[in-house]
Amino acid sequence: MFELSPSPTEQATTAGEGTPGTRYVYKASLVGSAHEFELRDEGLSWQARGKAGIWPYADIVAVRLSYRPMSMQSRRFRADIEHRSGQRITAFSTSWHTVVLMTPQDRDYRAFIEQLHARLKAARGTVALVGGIGPMTYAGGCLLLALVAIAIAGLLARAVATGEFAGALFLVGFAALFGWQMGGFVWRNKPRLYTFDELPATLLPPPPRNPAK
Repeated sequence: MFELSPSPTEQATTAGEGTPGTRYVYKASLVGSAHEFELRDEGLSWQARGKAGIWPYADIVAVRLSYRPMSMQSRRFRADIEHRSGQRITAFSTSWHTVVLMTPQDRDYRAFIEQLHARLKAARGTVALVGGIGPMTYAGGCLLLALVAIAIAGLLARAVATGEFAGALFLVGFAALFGWQMGGFVWRNKPRLYTFDELPATLLPPPPRNPAK
């Protein structure tokens, strides 16, 4: 039986406390209960959106890691875990705290994902380890990035030719911001396969720094 803790909201801000890497809790929205995951000996125990279950590790057939920024949180990662029945559960590296605050849980999310892969490897099942977004979505993002770059280059050339240097400066700033945001999304989310021994660094929060001695 899956046991609920007395305060899911409090857990969402202290994910993994007491058992690093084997438990993870986050809130997908301000409305509703927290999503809870726990790595047990018998499998992955989960509760989300009013449903719950325990998946033996050998029954997990796919894990997809991706980078999913939002306007309120640019450092946001996602893991989609798929059961052999086709059912899928999702974990995000951030948790809603207030209406205007989405809290990153980098350390706990990374530890949970690493431990999940370790359990899956030990189970010796057949698991598809996929990084990034789907090929069609990725191609669409690359095309959009190229079209915007061409349009900005044309406008910038015209602005310089007509002496509109203020407009040219604005375009340069816009191009830098767009390239940083969209370019980072496309670069991180390149479709790929990875292995248990080499998780994609660009699709996980950075590892915690060693404390200064």
